[in-house]
Order: sequence, then C-alpha cells, then structure tokens
Amino acid sequence: MNPGVLSFPSMKDRCSPEEWQARVDLAACYRLVDLYGMSDMMANHISARVPGEESFLINPYGMMYEEITASCLIKVNLAGEILSKPDFGALNYGINKAGYVIHSAVHEARPEVGCIIHTHSWASMAVSALDCGLLPITQTAMRFLKIGYHEYEGVVLNDREKASLVADLGNREALVLRNHGALVVGRTCGETFNWTHRLELACRSQIAAMSCNTPLRPVPQEVLEETWNNYQPGTRRPYGLMEWPALLRKLDRLDPSFRT
Repeated sequence: MNPGVLSFPSMKDRCSPEEWQARVDLAACYRLVDLYGMSDMMANHISARVPGEESFLINPYGMMYEEITASCLIKVNLAGEILSKPDFGALNYGINKAGYVIHSAVHEARPEVGCIIHTHSWASMAVSALDCGLLPITQTAMRFLKIGYHEYEGVVLNDREKASLVADLGNREALVLRNHGALVVGRTCGETFNWTHRLELACRSQIAAMSCNTPLRPVPQEVLEETWNNYQPGTRRPYGLMEWPALLRKLDRLDPSFRT
C-alpha cells in the first residue's frame, strides 16, 4: 500500500461498459479541475449521468479532487438514494447534500446534459459578487454573452431551490451563482470541462482588467452578438472533441490512477 493513497476494489466488472466509461471520464474531469486550479479542497462537485439510467455519479464527500478515481465514485438516483458505492471502511463516505440538490435538479430537468461542474474558484466567486456580473470585454467572455444568474438563497440544502435554479439556468451552458460561484453543464465531460475552463479564463481576465483602474474598452453590441453566435452548437463542432483526448493523455503522463 502507498501511504496517503486510498485504494478501492475496481468497479469495472460491477457495472456496464457505458457506466465504466462515464466513471473514467468523470474521474479525469475531477483531476483536471484540480490541475487547472479550480478546486476547493473537498468542497464542490462534478457529476456525470449514467448512460441509459435515471442516475448519476458524484464524488464521495471527503476525498480531494486530486485523488478521485473511477471506482471511488458514488452512484445515486434522482431521488437521492445511493445505488452503489465502494467500501470506504471506517471513513464511510457519503455524498454532499448540496451536491445532490443541485445536480439532481439539473439532471432531471435537462436530460441532454451529461455532465455538471460546480466550482468555487477565486475568479468565479469574485465575479459572482460583482453587481455587473460577467462583462463581455474579451473574446472568451463573449462566448458567455447570455449567461444566466441565480440569486443567492443560502447553502443549497433544500429541494425548494431546485425550481429557481433550473429556471435561471434555462437552456444555457453556464450560470453565475450570485455570491457563490459558477455552474456549468454540457453533453459530455469533455465539453463541460471546456466551458468551465473558458469561463474561468473570462472571470480571471475581467478581474485583472478591472484591477487596473482604467476604463474598459467596449465592443459594439452587433459584434458581441455575432461573436456569441459563432460559439453556438449550430455554427461549430461540439466543444471538447479535440481537447478531451489530449487532456486524457496529459493525465496519463502525470498520474494514470484516475482510471482505476
């Protein structure tokens, strides 16, 4: 045994090939969010829908993003019932209640969504606290021209917040959780990570620009609309198709244990 490393029996032979692939991709997504500086120790959550089922995979509450593996993920249905999880021994990890409320709400309302990433990165939290919200002052930020906003209602522990959360997300890919952080959805883990990474860059660049205490350069509205449209599914290939295989190779070079 390696000191400091949790080890679990593989789930590969205890689930369908489709679920196993979802597990590997989701574990990779956790590692990448941490690698790119968007994790918050063991807080926050990323989920992936189990193909062909009314259930999703989510992290054990108590493990760091950097140690998530395909076999440690917990499978839960939309009603919050745990369908499968590894033997955590005395640790007996479960799921984060806020994670269940947020992710079950979106997975139930948006059946096309395969992955959901919720972050508390310093940049997304800073922008979430700005009354102006996310400004379309860079090409990357223009991709989020029609981003949604969800007012802060406290820690998301009650099912009653599901309705307003889903309504504010609408059919968008991203939602600023006011005074909280960000929520991003996509059809695949690769697509969702791509959107999350770009949103993080947009937030960081805005904070940097605003910190210079000089007027921001505006862009004409018609140019903003045209640029936003160029990022939509009908005008370009889905995000993540090119990047995801390369990102998996990156993880394999660094630490392939996410696949176990």
